[in-house]
Order: sequence, then C-alpha cells, then structure tokens
Amino acid sequence: MQMNESGHTPAVPEEASVATGAPVRKRPKPGERRVQILQALASMLEQPGAERVTTAALAARLGVSEAALYRHFASKAQMFEGLIDFIEQSVFTLANQITERDAPGHGQAARIVAMLVQFAEKNPGMTRVMVGDALVYENERLQQRMNLFFDKLEGTLRQSLREAAVSDGSDTPTVNAQVRASALTALVVGQLQRYARSGFRRLPSEHLDAALELLR
Repeated sequence: MQMNESGHTPAVPEEASVATGAPVRKRPKPGERRVQILQALASMLEQPGAERVTTAALAARLGVSEAALYRHFASKAQMFEGLIDFIEQSVFTLANQITERDAPGHGQAARIVAMLVQFAEKNPGMTRVMVGDALVYENERLQQRMNLFFDKLEGTLRQSLREAAVSDGSDTPTVNAQVRASALTALVVGQLQRYARSGFRRLPSEHLDAALELLR
C-alpha cells in the first residue's frame, strides 16, 4: 500500500542518535501517524484469514496503545473510511486519465478494468475492502460506500461503451452499453472476490484478456 495525503508512501520515522548515543524515535510529523495507522491496517488485511482486524491487534502491530489510535481516528470505521478514500481517489484518478487519453469504446473500457485489477494485485489488503470481506463486522455505511464505488465504476464503463455502441450502429446504444457495463463490472467483482478468497493465490488478471474478449 502506498499512501499519504498526496497518494504516496511517506518515509517511516527511523531511529536517530542523540548526543548521548541513545537511540530515540523521531516524533511523527502532523498527519504522518494517521498514514502509518492506515498502512498497518492495510498490511494486516493482506494476511489470509485476517478479514477482521481488532484495534487491539492494530495497536500492538504499531507498538502503541489503543488510546493512541483514537487520538487520530474517532473509530475503527473512520480508519476503514480512510482506506476507502484512498481506493476511490487512486482508481478514479487513473480512470479519468484513461478516459481523457483514449478514445471511447471497448478498448477504453477494457483498460479501465485492467487498471482496477492491477490496483488490486498491488494492494491485496485493499481488495478485501473492495469486495466487502473486511467490512462484514463493521458499520453498514462502509459497505454502502463500496457499493457506490462499483456503481460509479459501472457508470464510467457505460459511458465508454455507449460511444462504441453508437459507432457499431446499435438501435439501442444506451441499453447495449448498460448491459455490457454491468457484465464487465460483474466480471471484475468476481475476479477480485476469487483473488481475496483464495488467499491472494488466484490473480484477478488470470485469463482477463480472454474474458474481456468474450464480453466485447
């Protein structure tokens, strides 16, 4: 997971020597501890069978008290919201770049799907969040946000595919695009679910090109 307020991983504070030679830990910069907490949470979610992460385990991973976590986040739900913010910002920033650079059509839609799959492979812990496995025991609004995420993804794909349907001479380009976008979204969700539930052994990119070709 690579994350900071601008989307990049900050350097984790290292130990420094003072005049006495005793190692001390630098005080995190403002906002840096929040990033470290989210990175640790995402890292713990990468472990097979770690669908539920407690704040006690997270605090132990960071070597701090649970009270220290709550100085930066009001609740565990807010921590997950931080992960969802990262997912949304990362994926839709890249999706917008694809739609601005490439002509609408099947190729553009396929590149958006491939981009999301690549994001999941690079961020396994985030995949558990996207498919909802990590949210089962959390606040219902978190799952609603991920549902909206995939609704927005489907809308982006639908817009790309409508242009292709028009070019292909379809009598019902809107309906045609809607059906194809729905099928592509179902495909990518299924690939991510299999990836997470296989303990990250079955890569979502497996046979992806062939599957996309079948849905053209």
